[in-house]
Amino acid sequence: MSRGKLPTMTTFRKATKRDIKVLSIKLLTLLEDENSQVYQENVAKFSIPDEYVKEAFAEETLLNAVASEKANFYLALDNNEIIGFAQTKQKDANTVELDRIIVFPQHARKGIGTQLLQKALADQKQKGIKTIIVNAGREETHARRFYQKNGFKRIGETTIEAPWGRRLTLITYQLQL
Repeated sequence: MSRGKLPTMTTFRKATKRDIKVLSIKLLTLLEDENSQVYQENVAKFSIPDEYVKEAFAEETLLNAVASEKANFYLALDNNEIIGFAQTKQKDANTVELDRIIVFPQHARKGIGTQLLQKALADQKQKGIKTIIVNAGREETHARRFYQKNGFKRIGETTIEAPWGRRLTLITYQLQL
């Protein structure tokens, strides 16, 4: 038997309140480095002000979303370390929006995002949800390909005024469960 690094085991589960605290700290720490891939792909690309990001991923904001019973967080963990997450938001009795799905760069392109999505979809289907919608920026070609590969169908395009004052063109996708 070799004495190298132990093999890793990726697991997927719904987040607990304690997980939300850990997730918030990890996200805010990752997003402090303006040169990081996470910052560049999720903040700089959309000209999102740092104050908005800090508020959006603050522990209190994430916990309030869960407490409202309209949001769920799903985690991808590698040996109990969070390596990605998905967030859903209930829109109505039959529809949920996949608000975000992020796999941290060092774990990307390994099928983790697909497995994370499948975990979220299975949980929503079990709850009786019939439709999942997701929005992706027109220039987010990687995200758009991901949704299409996973069975989402394009149903529209709209330009919105983002909360931080920038106009964004979003492509809306839908998946029937």
